[in-house]
Amino acid sequence: MNLKGKTAIVTGGGRDIGRACVMRLAEAGANVAINYFQSSEGADSAVAEIKAAGGNAFAMKGDMTKEAEVAALVEKTVETFGGVDTLIHVSGGIIKRVPISEMSLDHWNAVMELNTTSFFLAVRAVIPHLGEGSSIVSIASQAGRDGGGAGAAAYAASKGAMTTLTRGLAKELGPNTRVNALCPGMIDTDFHNLFSKPEVRTHVASITPLKREGTSEEVANLAAFLASDEASFITGANVDINGGLLFS
Repeated sequence: MNLKGKTAIVTGGGRDIGRACVMRLAEAGANVAINYFQSSEGADSAVAEIKAAGGNAFAMKGDMTKEAEVAALVEKTVETFGGVDTLIHVSGGIIKRVPISEMSLDHWNAVMELNTTSFFLAVRAVIPHLGEGSSIVSIASQAGRDGGGAGAAAYAASKGAMTTLTRGLAKELGPNTRVNALCPGMIDTDFHNLFSKPEVRTHVASITPLKREGTSEEVANLAAFLASDEASFITGANVDINGGLLFS
């Protein structure tokens, strides 16, 4: 893939899948604007590595559920690199596992804002700067396909909404901009370190045809492909990357 001269924004780019996307895009030649919220160390080290290799990048803290902070990220990207060609939206999370019967409205709203609303805000902010051949890739989840595990119904619903929004955006923003999403399964990240029991992870890996968890780098490779011209006839797709655990 050749992304030389292209500019990408990666939200949630300071760790795990987001950081892997940052590094893969930079490796392909893209200028990269890295958004982070808490993972400053990962974002700053990514910038240092990219610059040491002759690339261009900056890192900027921002809460992607806040309209003004999303706008500030896009504005700095345009000022620094002259435009935006790709948005890869990784920001999101589960917050904590809560059964619906015990869930407060505040928790429901927080999960929806963290995942679906942040995606909406990021897309809306970049649209004025996207030209012919541009792309948007979001990280949804297998949970959006199968409803998620225990206590993850709100998270699953928010990710399912992202997959539907992906289809609607593909129709609305074509032909200039392609819009796709990834639906990762069990990927070895801090998400599962924090929210999945070790025995559950072992079991899921054992029933997966490839008999293992995926890696952030494997997800990043697919995200970069969908962002590139090599995927020029793919839009509105929600692509599974789960080792064969779920066929949709």
